[in-house]
Amino acid sequence: MHYSKPNKSSCSSSGGGCASASTGRHSVYKGLRRRSNGKWVSEIREPRKPNRIWLGTFPTAEMAAIAFDVAALALKGRDAELNFPNSVASFTVPASTSPRDIQAAAASAAAALGAANDALRSNNNSTVVATEKHSIVDDFVDEDLIFDMPNVLCNMAEGMLLSPPRLAAAATSQPPADNYGDADNLWKFP
Repeated sequence: MHYSKPNKSSCSSSGGGCASASTGRHSVYKGLRRRSNGKWVSEIREPRKPNRIWLGTFPTAEMAAIAFDVAALALKGRDAELNFPNSVASFTVPASTSPRDIQAAAASAAAALGAANDALRSNNNSTVVATEKHSIVDDFVDEDLIFDMPNVLCNMAEGMLLSPPRLAAAATSQPPADNYGDADNLWKFP
């Protein structure tokens, strides 16, 4: 039996997520719930067994959901209902279906997502700082430094000192009948 999922865009992506007030379960992601301290825990039931595999405690709902997806793929295969079905190719694959291997792979995938989120946050912060610095320094642009002006001027002067190339006309060649032969030599001086 399949249930329709609520719209994920109605939840905040800052890690707070959408949790049902009565159960602490996330209203969008499967296999996780929120603790009273604000962290998210994830676990999965082994197929045809009463046992659950504890996947860990995570700071964001997305990290816990990724951990659940890795475990669900390992235990249920392609039939698993996933939180992020478009990200299957980037998931860590457990070495076996043992609970320890599944826990290790789930923790690795969640840590990778956490590191990626941290990197994105630090890039956004550095972009803001760079933008602020750029607006302060925007008054002066050193064009000599950008265009390497001293060297550009020297190269132009050297180019002016070169003699024009000579076109060697073969002694046996006849001038064209239409008298446009002199127009072909651009370097012919009067």
